[in-house]
Amino acid sequence: MSWEMMLHYFLLVLLLVICIIAIEVKDLLYAAIMLCGAAAVIAALFYILHAPDIAITQAAVDAGIATVLYIVTISRTRREE
Repeated sequence: MSWEMMLHYFLLVLLLVICIIAIEVKDLLYAAIMLCGAAAVIAALFYILHAPDIAITQAAVDAGIATVLYIVTISRTRREE
């Protein structure tokens, strides 16, 4: 098995773990940060699959802009416990 396939499988398992953590965590801010990590892993997977233009777009839009919008939206809401 080549190192690229091993890296590919590792990133897929990491993506699965990060998504499960994002679903299970109770704090919305931590969930948004986990989604940012998932977007970064997806961008790495696109790069491994020889799609660097899609990887750059994924990293900029989903891991960058969308995460900032999530965090700003969460910070403007009130907590109720």
